[in-house]
Amino acid sequence: MFSRKAIIKFLFRWMVVNIVFILIKTTVEHEQGGMQAFFTPSSLFYYGSAFLFFMVTWEYNDWLIKRQLKKGRLNLKNSIRIFLRTMALLLPLSAAIYYLALFPFREVIGIRCEDPLLQFRGDFLRAGLIGLAVIFINLFYFSMKRKEELEKQMEDLKREMIASKYTSLKNQISPHFLFNSLNTLTSLMYEDRDLASDFVTRLASSYRYILDNREQDLVSLQKELNFLDAFVFMMNVRHKDAVSIKMKITIPPENYRIPTLSLQMLVENSLKHNYYSKEKPLEIQISNIGNDALVVKNNLRRRELKEETTRLGLNNIKKRYSYYTNKQVLVREETDFFEVIIPLLDKSVSETSLISIS
Repeated sequence: MFSRKAIIKFLFRWMVVNIVFILIKTTVEHEQGGMQAFFTPSSLFYYGSAFLFFMVTWEYNDWLIKRQLKKGRLNLKNSIRIFLRTMALLLPLSAAIYYLALFPFREVIGIRCEDPLLQFRGDFLRAGLIGLAVIFINLFYFSMKRKEELEKQMEDLKREMIASKYTSLKNQISPHFLFNSLNTLTSLMYEDRDLASDFVTRLASSYRYILDNREQDLVSLQKELNFLDAFVFMMNVRHKDAVSIKMKITIPPENYRIPTLSLQMLVENSLKHNYYSKEKPLEIQISNIGNDALVVKNNLRRRELKEETTRLGLNNIKKRYSYYTNKQVLVREETDFFEVIIPLLDKSVSETSLISIS
């Protein structure tokens, strides 16, 4: 069974064929005889050939365009290629049909003309011009449709980025995190006042970083590492020898950008999803792969969570990266380790203000 969309498409194209055929009959050929002129053998032949050329050209052109869109975008180069391939089908087909109609089978069809060769040239030229118009209109239609789809995807991506950004910030400034930090601070005040003072300083700098960068989705790698240094200090104090977080960055961090709080989110994911103790510490390593990416890797001792993980944090980071680059966030899990690879963005990438987007 044909779908409703396919039937509507066929009816629309059939209507176009009828309109074009009537316009040609009434304005170009100036045939007499009223409605009877449309039902002569020669008129029915030209109507049938016009219908065939329209449908074959349109459908074949559709197929070529859709195949190209599956491979990639529709640009000038591949549009010209699609045009030439469509015309390569239409022109020989129309030449063969009109040649047979005007020479071997002219009497059978009932075509009356003084010069069959001149008639053949006219019919062939007309078929080519009509095919040319169909192809250009079709390419224009698909180009506009693709542009609208890309604009819609971009708007959806912007909205998702805004939502994920604020979700991320809200998660980082959660009462749970603050409660745990204050609990740790309370214990330190009785055990080591100097360490407690240092802990307060790092906690204040962490929240200052979050508040100062809440309007920006990208920050320099240098800023993120400075913040992460304070965060790592607090985690080491809180978990003591149960957690080991090491950073090895061999590139100038001021030359690169990453989404705000992305490294901190990945570290927290490792803490959330793994079991660790002094006897079996969790080891988290943050390093770079040349100038291309950062790797956050941890040994794997998966914790059994009460609720199934939604990977909200990873999806958050992937969506934010997709706005700025085609490079993928890669996740790799083996029996003994888990790692996430995030691309490094050049400092020339424009920093997006959430206020200006919204």
